Amino acid sequence: MSTSSFEADWRQSNGSAIIDLSGEINRSSEEALNSAYSEAVQGGAGSILLNFVQVDYINSTGIAVIVGLLARARKDSRTVVAYGLSEHYRGIFEITRLSDFMTIFDAEEDAVAEAPAQLR
Repeated sequence: MSTSSFEADWRQSNGSAIIDLSGEINRSSEEALNSAYSEAVQGGAGSILLNFVQVDYINSTGIAVIVGLLARARKDSRTVVAYGLSEHYRGIFEITRLSDFMTIFDAEEDAVAEAPAQLR
């Protein structure tokens, strides 16, 4: 079974941090995702936008990693939104109720336009 490595890089847009995810989200993704989140917060971002466009696969432990990030963001009083999910994973986010804790958009421009800007 081949595995796709995971990367999480962040960039700023309109006062929010976009974390570009690529590869497979699983237990081994936790460190990279948490590191990107920490860097984004230190960079002054108010909202966190998770870009799933380049994500190949998310397993159940990957869902748990995302839940952990949501809990951390909530503790930090930060909004998390997502975009670029395939129809399959959008359905999974709805079934697991992750979509109750973050708004899901189709495209980056919609997510950036709707995400709250920097914390005041």
